[in-house]
Amino acid sequence: MADLQPPAPSRFGTAFLQALRTLFGDVGAVMLLVGAPILYSFFYPWFYTQEAVQRVPVAVVQQEHSNLARQMLRFAQASPRIDVILVTGDEGQARAALLKGEIMGYALLPAGLKRQVVRSQEAVIPVYANGAYPLVAKQVQYGFAEAVGTVSAGIEIKRLMAGGQSSLQAQASRSPVNLQQQALFNPTEGYGSFVVAAVAVLILQQTLLMGGALLFGTLREQGLAQAPARIWLARLLALCCVGWTSGLYYFGWVFVMHDYPRGGNPGAALALLAVFIPAVAGLSALLGWWLANRERAMQVVLFTSIPLAFVGGFSWPSEALPALLQDLRWLSPSTAAIQASLRLNQLGAPLQAVLPHLLVLLVLALISWLGALWLGAWRGRGSRPAPLAR
Repeated sequence: MADLQPPAPSRFGTAFLQALRTLFGDVGAVMLLVGAPILYSFFYPWFYTQEAVQRVPVAVVQQEHSNLARQMLRFAQASPRIDVILVTGDEGQARAALLKGEIMGYALLPAGLKRQVVRSQEAVIPVYANGAYPLVAKQVQYGFAEAVGTVSAGIEIKRLMAGGQSSLQAQASRSPVNLQQQALFNPTEGYGSFVVAAVAVLILQQTLLMGGALLFGTLREQGLAQAPARIWLARLLALCCVGWTSGLYYFGWVFVMHDYPRGGNPGAALALLAVFIPAVAGLSALLGWWLANRERAMQVVLFTSIPLAFVGGFSWPSEALPALLQDLRWLSPSTAAIQASLRLNQLGAPLQAVLPHLLVLLVLALISWLGALWLGAWRGRGSRPAPLAR
């Protein structure tokens, strides 16, 4: 922690430089404001480097021993989504392997499958997956569905050709309109591209909020918070400069480094940072003043991280939240910032599409800055100017 600073300077520029020196003189604040964003930029995306789940271990319960069942097995083994590590005729063995975690799902090829197909009866192939892991279960279901669907398409084409159609006619009759799916804003359909882009905004908020609340809480704890308005403005602006730098680092480098979808509307993204960071800085000042304790500020902010991610509107539909939470969630700058960032950085939306979100952030910034000035400057106007920090 830095030593006591000299009395408050008279010029705003000098006050701003002194506020920066005070900020960077606090090791704890520097670790949160500078070290934590850099650490998270490498640590958090590391878990999602594979983007999409592939080669999920599965089993095939082969109670049917016809050439049709063997063909389905071969197509399942060739799928990049799943990895058939167990082929058995005993469904109980496959279920036991699933319960032990050795496999994540299995498909059952029932006896009499070919007879049902030959008689043009409806044939059902059950697929079971571990629902505790939604992404893994999705790959299990898609992998088996593609394998079975490919075999089913071949059978249908052969049946049409047996009715007198040529190969091209049979293919056209079987699929008169071809569907080609392509994810526009998440080409890999990976979880990292989906979640990191949104969580990055929350990381920026929480690290800035903790560092700022720690700094302002220290001032309040030591009775050094009272200062003229220009000093408080200099403190808030110094904190914003650190936040803007972190924001540019994430939007301009982290997304590029990890090859996430980005750069849809960089100009408007800068406008988002311009109002988002002041809103968080003002909130940190109010939080630090209210808690008046250096350690307590970190504890409170850490506790709010998961709830804020939950109500942010990207991992859970906001319409499914209770009505009260749907209103209260806008008190956190991350709610509007996440929605605006995804639209601008990933979807390339125009600035007009996020004006309501920017307005929310601007209102939060104005209210929090006026509150900080009232508490730190105007409320103590009659008192002697205090040193900047300790």
